[in-house]
This record gives sequence, structure tokens and C-alpha cells, in this order.
Amino acid sequence: MLFCPRALLTALLFATLPGCGTTYLIQAASGEWHVLRARKPIDAVLADPHTPQTVRDRLTEVRAARDFASRELKLPDNRSYRSYADIDRPYVVWNVVAAPEFSVNPKRWCFPIAGCVAYRGYFSERRARAFAAGLAKRGFDVALAGVPAYSTLGKFADPVLSTMLRYGPDELAAIIFHELAHQLLYVADDTEFNEAFAVTVEDAGLERWLRFNGQADRIERYRQERARDQAFIELLARTRARLARLYASGLPAWQMRAGKREMLAQLATDIRQLEQHQGVHVSVYDEWLAEGLNNAQLASAATYFDCVPGFQRLLAQQDNDLTRFYATARALARLPRAARHARLCRQPSSDPASGD
Repeated sequence: MLFCPRALLTALLFATLPGCGTTYLIQAASGEWHVLRARKPIDAVLADPHTPQTVRDRLTEVRAARDFASRELKLPDNRSYRSYADIDRPYVVWNVVAAPEFSVNPKRWCFPIAGCVAYRGYFSERRARAFAAGLAKRGFDVALAGVPAYSTLGKFADPVLSTMLRYGPDELAAIIFHELAHQLLYVADDTEFNEAFAVTVEDAGLERWLRFNGQADRIERYRQERARDQAFIELLARTRARLARLYASGLPAWQMRAGKREMLAQLATDIRQLEQHQGVHVSVYDEWLAEGLNNAQLASAATYFDCVPGFQRLLAQQDNDLTRFYATARALARLPRAARHARLCRQPSSDPASGD
């Protein structure tokens, strides 16, 4: 996940301008400042006798994975993820995603310098929920999710956060690889490209990390988990495509509303059937259903995963050579957005634009 790397500069530049955008930028700058102020070098945290053993174990794993990322995955070798910040809350940022009632495309927010993104991140859950509630009152479908980590694209020395330590060693290494991938390649105004690239690097990096550590048995388990995830993603993508066709049909609003309810109800049933077929309880399914299925949830999943198969094909075409893969991805990044997406991304049937 990305957060505006120049939030502080932007807030200062535009602090004299009226409007809610200024308030948002100021909270972003303040939140980032508090995170950076809490940083301590990982070596110092490990040397502190008062550091809990669980934190010590996780940070030891992080330090090894961080070195591996630069040495073997050719990810940026800088000060990011070489410090630790205990922020004393469950998530660092809460993301709000919104989509119009009859669109599966996310609303995008554009900011000076930072460009356009398909979500708004808040360092306060209360503010995120208030913003989401305001969008819902305006007729948008909304989704809100806590985020354990983000990248400032190397503009600051991003720390390992206490919110990241809840995850197991595999997931923790994957987060490090994902966030460093954002620092390696980032395209302004193309969240889908950026997230899919990072997911692909994360997957490839974790398999290499497990193999390096002599844990080939965990590679197979990881692949099985990814296969379960992919089945869920495909289910969401099929529903999103059906909804896109409905929204482009020109039917009266009441008919589209009824069709939407029917399709989302069927999706809820399909998710439970998928869980039964997989024979494994998946807490993410519970969270999705508890949140309430809607366009924003589907748009959020598409943001992260619609372009992943294209990037995976690209990596395979480069014989899984990461250096060649990065070079090819950079070449694609120079193309117009539409051309990139035509090469890489799943394209649902068109529906009305979400607007900015």
C-alpha cells in the first residue's frame, strides 16, 4: 500500500488554501510525522533487555528478510525497514474505498504532487469512518479496511511497524518485499499497476526466501494458500464483470438496483460454498460478508489483483529472472495507462465512469 511520500511538503505548500482537501493533507502529514518520530534502529531494539521476546524474534526475522530483499531480490538497499516503531494501535492507516451505486470502478482522489489514487488513507479510524459515512450518505458504496503497512516510496526511511508483527514469519517477509517493490517501481496515477507489480514481487520473493532458508515444505503450503486466494479473487471478478454489464445495460435505476441485490446475494452464497469446497475456514470471508458486499469491495479487490496474472506471465516470459522482469516492467510503465492495462489487466465490461 502506498501513502503520499510528500504529504508534509504538500500540506505546507497548500496550507493556505481552503477546503477539506487541506485538512486531509494536514492529517496525513501529522500522522506520518508521528510514525517517523517513533522510529528506533532495529539493532538498538534488539539490544534493549526490556524488548519482549516476541518482538525480538520478529525483528530478527525482519532483519534477515530485509537483507535478503536487497541482496537476492535486487530491491532497494536503503534505510527503509531497518528501524522499528511501536505505534500502539491495530493498524497504521485506515483506507476508504468508494464506488458509485451503479459502477464497479473506484472513485479516485487526486492531490497536488502525489497524483491520483483509488483510496483515501487516514491515520485515525474515527476520521476514516466519518469520511466513509459521508460518502455513503451521498449514495456511494463504501468499504473501509485497516492497513498494517505502507510505503513512502523511499522518500522517508519507512520503519517496521508494530502493526506488522501480528503476522507470521512468511507474511511478515512478504510485506517487506511488497513495500520495497513500491520503492523500486511506481507509476503516478495507476494504483492497479503499482499494486499488482508489488504483489507479483512479493509472491516471487517469498518463494525464493523460503527456498533460501531450506523450507521447501512451506513453499507448497504457501502455493496452496495462494490457490485458495485465487479462487476467491476469481469469484469476485466474475461478479464484478456481471455487475459491470448490468450497469452498462441502460436499464432503469430500480431494475439495476434489484439486479445488483440479487447478484450480491448470490456472491455471498457462492463465498460460503467456496469455503465448504475448500474445507478450510477463512476469516477473510467472514470479514467480507460482515462488511456487506458492494461495488467498493469489489473495486478494492480489483485494484490489487486484476493485473497480477499479466505480471506473472511477464515474469515467466523472463524465465523468472527478476532483473529482466524489472526492466520489462519499467518499459511497460513508460506506456500510456490504457496501453499498459490492455497488456496486463483483466478488463470487465465497461460501466459508467466513477469520476474523480
